[in-house]
Amino acid sequence: MLKRIFELAVVLPFLPFLLVLLALVAVATRIFIGSPILFRQTRPGLRGRLFTMYKFRTMTDARGADGELLPDADRLVRFGRLLRSTSLDELPSLYNLLRGELALVGPRPLLPDYLPLYSPEQARRHDVRPGITGWAQVNGRNSLSWEDKLALDVWYADHRTLWLDIRILFLTVFRVLRRQGISEEGGATMSRFTGTRP
Repeated sequence: MLKRIFELAVVLPFLPFLLVLLALVAVATRIFIGSPILFRQTRPGLRGRLFTMYKFRTMTDARGADGELLPDADRLVRFGRLLRSTSLDELPSLYNLLRGELALVGPRPLLPDYLPLYSPEQARRHDVRPGITGWAQVNGRNSLSWEDKLALDVWYADHRTLWLDIRILFLTVFRVLRRQGISEEGGATMSRFTGTRP
């Protein structure tokens, strides 16, 4: 309850400014990428319950001659890279935060396809609400291996405190300004998780 009160106390005073920023980014997304401006995807939340998460679109729907979507690197346009590097693509996730589906800080919500691939230890990342930013994001983000990232998520679930959340929020601002760990080395985004080999 204290965490939820803290989140609302942080977000609500800035909501008018955030709504203006959201509208400006929405218009820019429509101009530079096209419609739809929002990317919707089902993600697992607390205890694995599914919800629809919203972000600004950063990739086109460009397809090859075979009708299949082109690789991420070919569909991620320059404006989309800017949105990702500044984390402005996450602004629509504030709707999920206000609904209580996301926290400001917590393990990032990943794909539902990964749920059966987690080890019992890794699955404990779902013991807490997922977050817009998290311990893994300020310790390497997408430059980390999947094993390291999931281990950091579980560490957060075991050690979460309000003071740790405040520390993560300050570190997030620093990482965003430095634009660190935006993508996996050699890739436009992060490769898919295929499970941890014993």
